[in-house]
Amino acid sequence: MPENPMDGWKGLRDIRVLDLSRLLPGGFATVLMADLGADVIKIEDPGSGDYGRLVDPDAFAALNRNKRSVVLDLRDPDGRETLLRLVERCDAVVESYRPGVLEGMGLGFERLRAANPRVVLCSISGFGQSGPYASRPGHDLNFLALSGFFAVPHRTEGAVDRVGVRVADLAGAMYAAFTTSVAVAAAGATGQGQHLDVSLHEAAAAWCGPLALPLLERADPVDSPLVTGDNDVFVVADGRRIAFATFEDKFWLTFRRAFAEEFPALADEAYDRRADRTRAKREVRALLTDVFAQRDLAWWTASLSALDLPWAPVYESADEVLDDAHVQDRQLVGTLPASATERSRRQVRFPVLFGAGLDSLRGAAPGHGEHTAEVLAELDG
Repeated sequence: MPENPMDGWKGLRDIRVLDLSRLLPGGFATVLMADLGADVIKIEDPGSGDYGRLVDPDAFAALNRNKRSVVLDLRDPDGRETLLRLVERCDAVVESYRPGVLEGMGLGFERLRAANPRVVLCSISGFGQSGPYASRPGHDLNFLALSGFFAVPHRTEGAVDRVGVRVADLAGAMYAAFTTSVAVAAAGATGQGQHLDVSLHEAAAAWCGPLALPLLERADPVDSPLVTGDNDVFVVADGRRIAFATFEDKFWLTFRRAFAEEFPALADEAYDRRADRTRAKREVRALLTDVFAQRDLAWWTASLSALDLPWAPVYESADEVLDDAHVQDRQLVGTLPASATERSRRQVRFPVLFGAGLDSLRGAAPGHGEHTAEVLAELDG
């Protein structure tokens, strides 16, 4: 295993993972483990490798930092035999083929377990390894559509729309990384690995469930007490947007009293209690829509910044995120070093600060097959 600069604590340094996945869900799951010190060996085919390299090089670089790349042709018996030799020395295998594909190559869980009884196989798929949708193709938007994501309203009118972030893919990836780490720890204690069946659809449903299922008791989902007129995004006079969330009474009172002279409509005390604002959610949203539309973002920023209120400008470009003083102070975005095959790139670090330290931006994404000779030589070591 290569040297890993995580002085003072192990993290996941003692774990070796074979990453057979492609694109976002598997890549994000394994980069989380790689950031925390795991030796993640990315297995790629001899052609162009992970087609994420061609689709979006920047995303590929973010999803594959701190990994090693090995080229193996799993359609060839020699390639499969080499993979099984690697399995003997690894703790986990992460794959994202459709159900049955790995088994069809002679590399299903029973075959992997014969090579290494302690191995954990994490299979990430759209709908899981069983059930009527198991063989169905899909992408993030399809999983969200069936998960309850669009059943949870976020404002008083209008259909729930999608977001740009791939929520189902990332939710499933986080469950995959977490459960793989847990299962590897359990295998260390029992000597027995297991097969993890991670469904992206079910991961999204798990995130939506606490908000979606209580709506079964309501004729109109908008009647949910979590949908309020004073917790939304509002357009200001210059077309920019601000996020405003005075869920608690103390924040509403502070806002109303501070601006009642400037905007007489806020002088009304009718909405000072949470229950009253919730009952009149449509009226409250209309009130705030009108108030915010009367001044531009600069005015609201200057006026609201002096108050202890839960509000924020809506950043609509990466530049705005990077320029944020808090992002800079926390060093949330850093520079991944260049390598022989990769230029330096700005990336978001692992989003937890460990007291013992963690340098998650330590190694660039590998070139296609960059570590093949190195890793295969370790088999004979």
